[in-house]
Amino acid sequence: MRLTTAMRGVGTVLLAAALLAGCASDAGDGKTKITLGLFGNFGYSDLIAEYERLNPNIDIVERPPVAYKDHHTNLATHLATGNGAADIEAVDTGYIARFKDNPDQFVDLNTAGGAELKDRWLGWKWEASLAKDGRQIGFGTDVGGLAICYRRDLLEQAGLPTDRDELAGRWSTWEQFMELGRQFQAKAPAGAKWFDGGPTVLNAIIGQQPTGYYQRDDSVVVAGNPDVRKSWDLVMTGINSGLSAGLLFSTPAWDTGFRESQFATVACPAWQLVKVKDKAPGTAGKWDVAEVPGGGGNWGGSYLTVPKQGEHVDEAVALAAWLTAPEQQLKVFLGAGLLPSTPSVYDRAEISGYRNDFFNNAPVGSLFTTAARELNPQYQGPRAGDIQTEIGNAVQRVEQGKQGPDESWNQFVADVGRLVG
Repeated sequence: MRLTTAMRGVGTVLLAAALLAGCASDAGDGKTKITLGLFGNFGYSDLIAEYERLNPNIDIVERPPVAYKDHHTNLATHLATGNGAADIEAVDTGYIARFKDNPDQFVDLNTAGGAELKDRWLGWKWEASLAKDGRQIGFGTDVGGLAICYRRDLLEQAGLPTDRDELAGRWSTWEQFMELGRQFQAKAPAGAKWFDGGPTVLNAIIGQQPTGYYQRDDSVVVAGNPDVRKSWDLVMTGINSGLSAGLLFSTPAWDTGFRESQFATVACPAWQLVKVKDKAPGTAGKWDVAEVPGGGGNWGGSYLTVPKQGEHVDEAVALAAWLTAPEQQLKVFLGAGLLPSTPSVYDRAEISGYRNDFFNNAPVGSLFTTAARELNPQYQGPRAGDIQTEIGNAVQRVEQGKQGPDESWNQFVADVGRLVG
């Protein structure tokens, strides 16, 4: 049984799911078991319970979350061997181009009712998971957007302004951001650096460029793109000025850096807000959010895909469509802070008027939705996520004193050459 017009709206998706649950079942309790493979916190716990209440014949089993890179490496292995993938697999924006290069491994959601739902999403979000032959491999979950989260108390102790609008004006470019960092460092509280680590800042800067690591023909332009090298050099000046805490994003040391006030600013997509709160709950009210230098940007956002090898493909498609519907994305935003990729909810008061009390009542709803509407995202090629990992490693080599900036850059270029063949 395949989903077609039954997926026109959320209500009919639920009806289709209920009908499908009677078409196939797993041994044991008679319920159809759908496995969900995620990385990080997608904010789905309450939604899973809700879907199971609405569909009593469905049992959703969320696999233990795996680290970002490992999740995508494991998925590639499962697809190559033809077994082991979950019924629904999340894919990050940095890896979606790699997987859509092999659309035969996934359900074409266009043929399962997805084409009738495409207007749910921001146009660029829908296009990013569309294979070159027009097959659609994923339904969009969140988008990242981009801002700067900063510690008001640390800036105040260093004699800098703390008003979010004033700061946005003072650091309207990344060069100004580094200069303000030098002013901060001159009077910084003991143990505090201006930003968390070079890889995080560099990722934000490169993500704002018209072209990053790839041209649209999927040719890698790392070495020949002056914007990438200029971004690298700018971050190196910040490191050489002693502005970096030298921490790598999403590592135990980075987590500790939040708790021990080791840095005053961090590049913040919308999904970062919940990370900050989780890592340092004792800093409530000390954080704030301001516009990012360089004029907007995007970091992250994911998709739900349905591998063909799954045992319950139809039920998985129905669940993926429901989880990514505007109503559910709104619930995830309110619960976990992940910014919807469905603009129909942007003007709802729950988002447009949303302020986050942990971040000094910052108007994060309007800040991030405005950025998402205006964004013209950078093209991501098949190995963009892996290249991002390599440039992060290259920055870390400099921060740890293992290599100088030029030596580490040259190794990065060589490593990318080996990576992409």
